[in-house]
Amino acid sequence: MEEEKMNLRLDMDVQKLETKKLRKGKNKAEGDLDSLKTDYKKLCFSMRTVGLGKTLEQWCQEIQKKRSRLIDWKGNSKRPRCEMRP
Repeated sequence: MEEEKMNLRLDMDVQKLETKKLRKGKNKAEGDLDSLKTDYKKLCFSMRTVGLGKTLEQWCQEIQKKRSRLIDWKGNSKRPRCEMRP
């Protein structure tokens, strides 16, 4: 009977140590996940800032706008200076 109690206590101690180890691992994993989320948000912000997140259609629209501005600018620059002033 005493030997059985001793074995149960040892089993309890082992269970406590395993639980403690698992909690530490869980906390570390949660910390790593939070860090990854933060890094992902920073990356998305950087991509938006640089323009890497644009689709092909968005790039085509932007190029078309710039072309039309350039054509307008070239058309305005061919006029004599006196006509450009209001």
